[in-house]
Amino acid sequence: MVRVDFKSIFSKLSQYGFDGWAVLEWECCIKSPEQGAKEGSKFIKDHIIDVSKKAFDDFAGGNTDSNHINQILGL
Repeated sequence: MVRVDFKSIFSKLSQYGFDGWAVLEWECCIKSPEQGAKEGSKFIKDHIIDVSKKAFDDFAGGNTDSNHINQILGL
């Protein structure tokens, strides 16, 4: 059986700026389309991420002084 890491897939799609739809298919031939859509939309909503507008290290919003950073690091 193949297991798919959906959290990683959604993260990668977001990381690389994918601008499309997330669709989940189910393989249960007896389940109603309405139930499948309801379950699929909840799954996608629970796993999709909102991408931050700032870089991880820009939490303070301050300016970067490259010379000062290099001096601290001894470069």
